Amino acid sequence: MYKQYPQKRYARTKAILQRFAPQGSSVLDVGVVNPFSQLMKDEGYKVYNTQGEDLDFQPEVLQGFDADFTTALEILEHLVNPLGVLQKIPTQKLLVTVPLRLWFAKAYRNAADPRDCHYHEFEDWQLDMLLEKAGWQIKYREKWTHPVGKIGIRPLLRYFTPRYYAVYAERKA
Repeated sequence: MYKQYPQKRYARTKAILQRFAPQGSSVLDVGVVNPFSQLMKDEGYKVYNTQGEDLDFQPEVLQGFDADFTTALEILEHLVNPLGVLQKIPTQKLLVTVPLRLWFAKAYRNAADPRDCHYHEFEDWQLDMLLEKAGWQIKYREKWTHPVGKIGIRPLLRYFTPRYYAVYAERKA
């Protein structure tokens, strides 16, 4: 049962991407190569990924990419300062997904890997404000839940409480 959830998340994200980025577009996918990068390639997109630079210290590396569209999928929460990254994105169109803060669960942390921690688990208004400050105008928003297929109070709450937030934005003129 658990394996269906990444596919659900990917299907929702792919549907939003296809709505705003025509097939064949070149996409800067902020972050290292990941399963969704491959999915985009399989769907006919030309995908470029960053190579693991610490984007908190080197957000300007993004400006070295020539692409039609940028995705920042499940990446901003790992940055101490996502504002610099959002300001340096070289394209006019952006799709962002982030995990939303859950009032009944602590932020994700992998104690064995300091790069695999969430410095931010956003509330929707926080991401909206961050995007606006970075020079983006939000054109579309979508939230969805993330049930985990387990028994208990928290798993039950995950059926009703949105966990993911997707935003499509365009750079302000």
